[in-house]
This record gives sequence, structure tokens and C-alpha cells, in this order.
Amino acid sequence: MGFLWLSVAYLWLTYVLARFPLTEPLGERLGDFLLNLLETIGTSFIGAMPSLTTAVVILFMTKATNDAIGNFFKAAKAGRVQAPGLHADTVAATQRLVTIMVWGLGIAIAYPFIPMSNSDAFKGLSVMFGFMFTLGSAGIVNQLMSGLVLVYARALSVGDFVEIGDNAGVVSQVGVLSTKIINMRNEEVTIPNAVLVSNPIRNFSRLAGERGTLVSTKVTIGYDTPWRQVHAMLIAAAELTPGLRPLPTPFVYQRGLADWYVEYELFAHMDEPLERVAVLSGLHANIQDQFNTYGVQIMSPHFNSQPATNLVVPPDGWHAAPAAPAASNGNGQRPGKQHG
Repeated sequence: MGFLWLSVAYLWLTYVLARFPLTEPLGERLGDFLLNLLETIGTSFIGAMPSLTTAVVILFMTKATNDAIGNFFKAAKAGRVQAPGLHADTVAATQRLVTIMVWGLGIAIAYPFIPMSNSDAFKGLSVMFGFMFTLGSAGIVNQLMSGLVLVYARALSVGDFVEIGDNAGVVSQVGVLSTKIINMRNEEVTIPNAVLVSNPIRNFSRLAGERGTLVSTKVTIGYDTPWRQVHAMLIAAAELTPGLRPLPTPFVYQRGLADWYVEYELFAHMDEPLERVAVLSGLHANIQDQFNTYGVQIMSPHFNSQPATNLVVPPDGWHAAPAAPAASNGNGQRPGKQHG
């Protein structure tokens, strides 16, 4: 609107000055300047038509090439096309990279055909924008490269239950600059990709498959309690806990034989990773009930001096309830149970 009013004012001023003998030469010069300017613009536009047409054709071909590549990646994402090294987790990122490269090549080829591309004004703008990009993009480039490392390392994907430092939750978005997870308190946590790359990522879902996410908890019990009894109580507690799957069967490993106690770790599978805290709370409660029911103390003993008698379990106490009787199998474990 402002340009229109300036044009009207210029034409009006030219007309008024040309009406008076004293200012007629000035009005004619203003009119000639306007006509020469319009002639120069028109001549330049007509002369630039071949170059502009070439640039438009190049960009059109670039778009057509990009569309064809996009159709290939859509087919790959749908599973209709198989390509070496191209996984479902990396299709989107690879498509973005290829798109950037195709358009970058197309613009680089079309740039010399743009009118005034070789002028000092264009060169000055290119230097200025390049300088600004160099100064301001160091952190962004670091995040972008970290995002590529995450995608192509396939460390996590949307829907995975992960633990990153002090943050544990389900991945809701994997972006080019940051990753978002939703923790057990239903809070969205945004973590820069550079932080993810520099920290270990524990992915509880990647290898779960149809078996569900694996959860575990540890207890340390003295050597005077039969290990078979501890295994049976831990497995019974897992079977009573809502949220844990009965199949695959929970199992127990003896992780270490310390100076004063045995370290047991119970493993079980669950379907809802976000319920991990609530399920573990219920599991811990059931473990306490089981140990209290059978009179086993959950406490790791430490001695200031050697006890008067050796703390061992006699053979007649190896299968204390709820452990299965010795006749069930050769090693005192219940049939069909995996005890580690």
C-alpha cells in the first residue's frame, strides 16, 4: 500500500511540475527517469527469461526426483521394498537426509542461472549469512549429529521404555535436536540429543518382543537360609503380583556369594512399562509377606567376630517350605520352574 501511494505521488508531482514553464524541465526529467527505469527493468526481465526458465526447469526436475525418492522410502517403510542397511527405524531419517542432499544439489545447480547471482550484492549477502551461520550453528550442528548417531545406532525408538541417567520412561518423540520421554509421574522430559549420546541408554523394550519388558529386584539373605526356599518364596511373590506375566515364568539368579550373605535377583516380565514403579511396589510387598509367612528374616548379617557355630543349612532343611520336596527332581527345584 505504501509503494502504491509513493507511485501516485511521484506521478502527480511529475504532472504538476510539467504544467508550469519554470518547472517544466524538472518535470520532463522526472518523467524521462521513470520511463528509462521502466525500460531498463523490462529489458532486464526479458533478457533474464532464458536463465529464469532454466532455473525453474532445474528446480522442477529436482522436485520430481525428490518425489520419486519419497515414493521409494514410503514403500520401504511399508515393507514393500527391501534395501541393504535400510531399517524401519532409520527410514524417516534417511529420507530427510536424502531430501536435503537432493534439494541442495538442485539449488546449487540452479543458483548461477538466477539473475544478479554474480553481483556484489549477492556475494555480500552470501558472506554475511555464511558468517552468521558459522557463529550460531555450532551447538545446533552438534545436536543434529548426535541425533543422527542415535537414529542410526538404533538405540531407542518411539514407544520404548528406557532409562537415561536419572530419567526413566517411555520415548514419545525422537527429534533432530532432542528426545522426549514420559516418565512414571506422567511428566514430559526433554533431553538434548548430545546429552543422550554422552550417557548410557538402558532400553528395556528393544529385546522384549512378545515376552514383555523384563523387571528385576534384589534381596540379600544369610547363608543360614536354604537357597531353594529363597527361590521358591521369591517366585511365589512374583506369581501373586498383579501386572507381572505368569509366562514366561519368573526366575531367580544367585548373583553373588558375598562374605556374609547371598545376593538373589528375581526376574519377571510385564506388559506395561509405565506401571513399573507400581508393579515393583506390589512385588516388594508380596516378597515381605512371603518371607514373614515362612519366618525368614530379610536382613544381610554382618559379624564382628566368628560365630560359635558354623552358619550352614543341614541337609534336612534344604527343602524348607515353600520349596518343593527333594523327590520333585534331582536338584530340589519345582517342575516347570526356572530358578537360575
